[in-house]
Amino acid sequence: MADMQCEVPAFNPGDSEIKNILLNNKIIAVVGLSDDPAKDSNRVARYLINHGYTVVPVNPTKDTILGLKSYPDLKSIPFPVDIVDIFRKPADVPPIVDDAIAIGAKVVWMQLGIAHNEAAKKANNAGLKVVQGKCIKVEHSRYFGNSGQTVQFNIS
Repeated sequence: MADMQCEVPAFNPGDSEIKNILLNNKIIAVVGLSDDPAKDSNRVARYLINHGYTVVPVNPTKDTILGLKSYPDLKSIPFPVDIVDIFRKPADVPPIVDDAIAIGAKVVWMQLGIAHNEAAKKANNAGLKVVQGKCIKVEHSRYFGNSGQTVQFNIS
């Protein structure tokens, strides 16, 4: 299927900028967060919570995830969000990026296996930092130490 293929990211920030993103942005909306503890999004969200981040679940089918209020979309979140962390297939990225721009997010982060260069360029042109095809947990562990957990990613 064409919508399941991932583009190669045309650009990504360098290591020092990714480290700064992780240091200076603490409220993370996780779009596509699953309540299934075996899912990558759930494991990553738990890791982020355990490392001092405020995680905001975004999932239209759940009222709460990880004991936190879940919102149906980014525009429903009633407070500022720093990072929009996307766990959705690449074809779903453009409207999420549009919402991230609309709510004034600072960063759009597309998880490992997810890239959408056109949407990334739009976000970048709107003043947002963009990370594509990288796991926020892996990057955090790389810069700030590993929790001892290993996460295997299966994008489907």
